[in-house]
Amino acid sequence: MSVEFSVFLIAIAFVGLVVSVIALLRKVLVSLDEANKVLAEARTAVRDINSEVGSVLQHANEIAVEVKDKIRAIDAIVNSAQDVGQILHTVTDTARRAVAVLNYSSQAVSPEYVPANKITIRKTSIEAAAKETDRI
Repeated sequence: MSVEFSVFLIAIAFVGLVVSVIALLRKVLVSLDEANKVLAEARTAVRDINSEVGSVLQHANEIAVEVKDKIRAIDAIVNSAQDVGQILHTVTDTARRAVAVLNYSSQAVSPEYVPANKITIRKTSIEAAAKETDRI
């Protein structure tokens, strides 16, 4: 009888083991279902973010193009301002030299201030300034 009793206990233990494994497998299935739901939500979120990122990148690209165009326009303005500054510098320098020449010719300025060889340069500077102002 003890063999039959031992077999009976083994059978009960085996049934208990099978029931425990079934419960464990059900919990694993529930966990897998939840993981699938989370993955599905993550995919949806990634798609939404992907479309938003695409629109943001397109907008950023448009802004970059606009900034580039405005920088080109500003460069043109700065170059024009630089040209005007150079012309003004030439005109004021020429005017200063002309006054010095006039003062030199009337002996109001010492001969060391305006040497004779500089007078020719000043005449050409005056002519260059006149051409620059005509060009504008």
